[in-house]
Amino acid sequence: MVSAGQKLPLPLEGIRVLDATHIVAGPFCSMILGDMGADVIKIERPGTGDQARNRAPFIEAEDGRKMSSRFLGVNRNKRSVSIDLRNPRCKTAFEELIRNSDVLVDNWGSGAFRRLGLGYDHLSEINPGLVYASITGYGDSEGLKGPYSSRPANNLAIQAMSGWMEITGEPDGPPQSVGDNIGDSIPGVWTALGIVLALETRRKTGLGQYVDMAMYECMVSHIESNMNFFHSTGDNPARSRDRLATAGITFKAKDGYVVLAGVRTEERMRELWQVVGREDLLEGDVRFLAGPGMDGQFYYEHIIPAIEGWSSSLPKFQVAATLTEIGFSMGVTQTMADLDRCPQLEARQMFVDTGDTLGGIFHGVKTPTRLTACVDSPEGTPPMLGEHNAEILCSLGGMTPEEVSQLEAEGAL
Repeated sequence: MVSAGQKLPLPLEGIRVLDATHIVAGPFCSMILGDMGADVIKIERPGTGDQARNRAPFIEAEDGRKMSSRFLGVNRNKRSVSIDLRNPRCKTAFEELIRNSDVLVDNWGSGAFRRLGLGYDHLSEINPGLVYASITGYGDSEGLKGPYSSRPANNLAIQAMSGWMEITGEPDGPPQSVGDNIGDSIPGVWTALGIVLALETRRKTGLGQYVDMAMYECMVSHIESNMNFFHSTGDNPARSRDRLATAGITFKAKDGYVVLAGVRTEERMRELWQVVGREDLLEGDVRFLAGPGMDGQFYYEHIIPAIEGWSSSLPKFQVAATLTEIGFSMGVTQTMADLDRCPQLEARQMFVDTGDTLGGIFHGVKTPTRLTACVDSPEGTPPMLGEHNAEILCSLGGMTPEEVSQLEAEGAL
């Protein structure tokens, strides 16, 4: 038991991660590792760096300098080395970094590092304890290649392929994507878990391994309830209003929308109609008192409009609070502004303020894992491109200061 006032170290303290990733999936993964105490060294291309550095929306300083908020959001607690892995001296330095590290993460696409002569077979000879995690669209290990393995992938392609879009959207409209890049962030979470599991195996055996992460498979694993439905019925779940009768129903409030879930028993439906002032519905058509299993179209045409006669004149949080009191599981469809000032998230200390590299503050979202006995996660400002070249390459990469200066002059760093 941890005594009062005593704090444990973060679990990945002492673990060094080489983060050769870009955009979202890989950086999201390595950010989790950094939040949990790992020393994360971001490996970037000289001149351009992570592609996210040049993607809007930007935060702009008074002097005109800009920084991508997309980059800031997933790259805290990292150091940056900009290095051209096609350059022989830089490649040798990278191999030295591998020798002095525990983990390598890349998401540059199927076979990208092998084509540079830096595949797992080669790197594991340098460091047998290396855990090398590669995030690709469809998987990239020998013996586990499929017909899609060489295809490029991104968030939208993976949301479509994994079935998410087919069940999202209006019944009479086209498939729609979920409104954030979960096709990247969910694989990032699974990859972080895979790395930690491989590190545990290394603790027992002394040996690292190749961790083959497919974005496609990560997303398919999160659609399990619909797959279970298919296996039990033989029918494809579809964009249907029948889901209104079994899942939550969404209706208007004065300033947004509210979602009503929870078990819809006859008793609870009677309370609902009393609260909304529609006692007239307690008698007559029994469908107003029926719960799950009823025709979804009836919900759409009659039950939702009846509720909206009451809810549309009230604030959404008041509607949710009122119906929570009679036993429904209520949700409010929150905007980003709602989330940013959410009292629950504030109370749970879910926000983190880092520097924005422009002299200001960037307000981000914490990793949600709560290790209550550990010290707090660091709050390091995301790095400038190549900010730590000399610091890292001269200590871990085997370079001299003169070599660093020369390679920087050549554009190789």
